[in-house]
Amino acid sequence: MIVKSEVQTTIIKEVSLNGVGLHTGEEVVLNFKPAPANTGFVFVRTDLNPNVFIPADAQYVVNTDRGTNLEKDGAKIQTSEHVLASLVGMGIYNCFIEINSSEPPIMDGSSKYFVESLKKAGIKKQSEYLEEYVVEDVISHVDENGSEIIIIPSDKSSISVLVDYKTKVLGTQNAILEDISNFEKEIASSRTFSFLHELETLLDNGLIKGGDLNNAIVYVDKPISKSIIEKLKIAFNKDKISVNPNGILDNLTLHHHNEAARHKLLDVIGDLALIGMKIRGRIFAYKPGHKINTDFSKKMSLIIKNERKLQAPNINLNNKPLMDITEIMKIIPHRPPFLLVDKIFELSETHVIGMKNVTMNEPFFQGHFPGAPIMPGVLQIEAMTQAGGVLLLNTVSDPDNYLTLFMKIDNARFKRPVYPGDTLLFKLDLITPIRRGICHMKGVIFANGNLVTEAELMAQIIHRNKVESK
Repeated sequence: MIVKSEVQTTIIKEVSLNGVGLHTGEEVVLNFKPAPANTGFVFVRTDLNPNVFIPADAQYVVNTDRGTNLEKDGAKIQTSEHVLASLVGMGIYNCFIEINSSEPPIMDGSSKYFVESLKKAGIKKQSEYLEEYVVEDVISHVDENGSEIIIIPSDKSSISVLVDYKTKVLGTQNAILEDISNFEKEIASSRTFSFLHELETLLDNGLIKGGDLNNAIVYVDKPISKSIIEKLKIAFNKDKISVNPNGILDNLTLHHHNEAARHKLLDVIGDLALIGMKIRGRIFAYKPGHKINTDFSKKMSLIIKNERKLQAPNINLNNKPLMDITEIMKIIPHRPPFLLVDKIFELSETHVIGMKNVTMNEPFFQGHFPGAPIMPGVLQIEAMTQAGGVLLLNTVSDPDNYLTLFMKIDNARFKRPVYPGDTLLFKLDLITPIRRGICHMKGVIFANGNLVTEAELMAQIIHRNKVESK
């Protein structure tokens, strides 16, 4: 369910920070800039002419190799997750992220420095209210590696992460964030990590040109030879490299005993920001990674998209309609008492929105049911179909010479009864383009703002001469 919750926010003033990209090794300048309400998070490649705007949206994820990577119009953003996590963690909902490279600066491998910059920028409330998706049923996703993300209904949002790499040095770790307001204190400083065998591969392939032992925790999961030590000393420009008793390379001090799990939680926050909407529910992630995180974001985005289709249209019934009853009768052949659409408010090539006032004078209430009048479900479908007939017959120049024939109903669901006094809004959208006069539509009916009926409908327009000749 999509609801309006708190007001939206952005930053008060522009703020900048600079560093190097982890994989590119390039010097990078990143600017956080205020953005209008309903903007969301948008990366801006300022090194390209013209500048390319890349929304933080799951649809733009192109791969998850060594981070969550976005692409739009040929422009890329690599490792977006730490920046996005900092914005979500600070309760900011609208922001432009200007960057003069394909990759944000890695800083120390966490979100700490991004958070500090955003605090300097300040946060201000905006006039628009924030949309929030309230989870009403359990939603889960499992990948081929056994990783899993689950969201369960809850009045309070939280995130729990469990990592198990089946290695002695890391073992099993878990982390919990009970409230996003605790992000700065509990999660932001948690740095990215890697295993020694992964680090070797990356170095051999020249993939961490901006890497430093200060911006990643390296867990030594294998015996370390002198040749490997020499390779690491050269790569990181170190005179000495050692392994601590806790199995971590060099003399890095952990910020948290479970820093690996906390960083995975940080990544989950950043990757789920790609949903584009705040989620209310309890999130449980087992062995999360960028692939399953972004796949889950895509799944949630689709759920929300479909949910939007089930929201009542924002129609002012006091406004003059696009078509009144007289104009409707010029298009569809139905007549009282079987004409079940009173007004058409919107009509395009792909959708129609119509209305009917249900009164006690409807003839079907005489028998359905005496003493307990309820509009028959079959007539609700018929009314919806008539509105669809307006959409379909609007595609021909002489609708008087055509009829609309009902072909099929699928996935019809009746959510609640329709009573005398209800005002019905019909919304029908094409599922596929009209071909050979055949129309496949998704239809919904709302009564007083509440969904009462939904169905997939198929109909065909046919010339009257063909009908009369049969």
